[in-house]
Amino acid sequence: QVQLVESGGGLVQAGGSLRLSCAASGRTFSRYAMGWFRQAPGKEREGVAAISGNGGSTYYEHSVKGRFTISRENAKNTVYLQMNSLKPEDTAVYYCAATTNRGTLIDTDYNYWGQGTPVTVSS
Repeated sequence: QVQLVESGGGLVQAGGSLRLSCAASGRTFSRYAMGWFRQAPGKEREGVAAISGNGGSTYYEHSVKGRFTISRENAKNTVYLQMNSLKPEDTAVYYCAATTNRGTLIDTDYNYWGQGTPVTVSS
């Protein structure tokens, strides 16, 4: 069982940056691949980035590649999403998720979810 708590969301102007954090409970954090997902109003949830348990592999959705970076610190049970060059279309609630399977950008592959943190990018 893993409990996830996101933080770091907020309001930012276009072109700005935010760093999201997701703190996980439990003793076996490195066993879980982690993902970041987002859901904008009226849209389906989409995968943004994912990272393997040891941090050696990362995956990005096309529209964020080169702007967002996913990373993790297993000693701190924390995964991050650094978001640079933010655009209004990045506005959404961002969720972190954990899976005992291979990390993907498919939400149904994930077992555990945080409550989400809102990100608003103004133009």
